[in-house]
Amino acid sequence: MKTLLVTGGAGFIGGNFVHDVLAAGGYRIVNLDALTYAGNPDTLAALAGHPGHHFVHGDIGDRACVSALLAEHRPTAIVNFAAESHVDRSIDGPAAFVQTNVVGTLALLECALAYWRELPIDRQDAFRFLQVSTDEVYGSLGPVGRFSETSPYQPNSPYSASKAASDHLVRAFHHTYGLPTLTTNCSNNYGPFQFPEKLIPLMIQKALAGEALPVYGDGRNVRDWLYVLDHCRAIRRVLEIGRTGEVYNVGGDAERENLHVVRTVCALLDARRPLPDGRPRESLIRYVADRPGHDRRYAIDASKIRRDLDWRPLESFESGIERTVDWYLTHQDWVGRVLDGSYRMERLGGAA
Repeated sequence: MKTLLVTGGAGFIGGNFVHDVLAAGGYRIVNLDALTYAGNPDTLAALAGHPGHHFVHGDIGDRACVSALLAEHRPTAIVNFAAESHVDRSIDGPAAFVQTNVVGTLALLECALAYWRELPIDRQDAFRFLQVSTDEVYGSLGPVGRFSETSPYQPNSPYSASKAASDHLVRAFHHTYGLPTLTTNCSNNYGPFQFPEKLIPLMIQKALAGEALPVYGDGRNVRDWLYVLDHCRAIRRVLEIGRTGEVYNVGGDAERENLHVVRTVCALLDARRPLPDGRPRESLIRYVADRPGHDRRYAIDASKIRRDLDWRPLESFESGIERTVDWYLTHQDWVGRVLDGSYRMERLGGAA
C-alpha cells in the first residue's frame, strides 16, 4: 500500500480528497494540517480509528516536523492543499497568505527535495510532488475565451498573487533541481465540508435563517463551478498518470453568474424547507458594494486533462448544487460547530 503525505487535509478540498482516496483504497494517508480557521477536525470525524489515516497537527512551514514525517512514513507522493484561500481575508490581511502560501510552500519543497534526493533511484522515479492551485492565478477574463495551461499569470488579489508565487516555486524546483512535480489549477469548487464564508455555503446558511443575501456588485461575475469530488478524482488521476513537470487545468464546464448561483440556492431551499411566512428566498437578495479588484470572469479550458488523462466531471452544476444543498441540510450540526469559532458569517475584505 502506497503512502501519501497530504497537507491541508482537514480543509474543504483536502478533507474531501482524504475521504475520497481512503474510500477508493490503495493508499495510506498521513494528514498534516495546522487547523487554522478553515481546517476543521469534524471534517475527519468519520475517519476516527481508520487504519489508513494518520492525522498530525502541524504546519508545512515547520521543517523539522515535515522532515520527521517524511523520514518516518516514506511517502510516495506529497499532495499540497495547505493554503490560506479566501480572497476577502487576503484583502484584510495579506501577510498571512504570503507566510503560508509562499514561505510555507518553499519550506515544504525544500524538505521534499532533501527527502527525494536520498531515495533509491526506483523510488525517485516513482515520487511525485503535486501542487493544488487555482484558476485565479490567471487573472480575469472578458466575455469570451478560457484559461489554458499556457495562459500568462496575472493575479489580481493578494490571495491569487501568493498562489502564483507558490506555483512558480514548484515549477522552479522541477526545472532547477529535477524534483518530479505536478500542478493542477482548478476552477471554483463547491460541495460538502466547505467553510461557510464561501459563496454557496454562506448563501445556504443565510437563506435558511431568512437573512439578507449579500451579492457583490451587480451579481454578474462569472465563475466555472466544479463539484469538489470531481476535482478529487482529477487530482488522483494526475497523481497516478500525469507527466512530471506538467500543469493540468481542472474545470467543471459549468460557467454561471454569481446571481444565478444564489437564485438556484434560493429555489432549492424554497422547495425543501420553505420560510414560515412563505416568502420566496430570492426576495432576500441584496446588492452590496463590490469587492475591491473583483475579477469579472473565470473559465477553464480543461481539454488537456480530458484528452491526456481521460478525466471529465461527472456532476453537472444542477446535479452538484442539489447534492450540496442536501448535504448542508442534513449536516447542520457540522455547520454549527464550525460557526462556534471566530467566524460569524460577517463580510470580510472591505479594506481597500
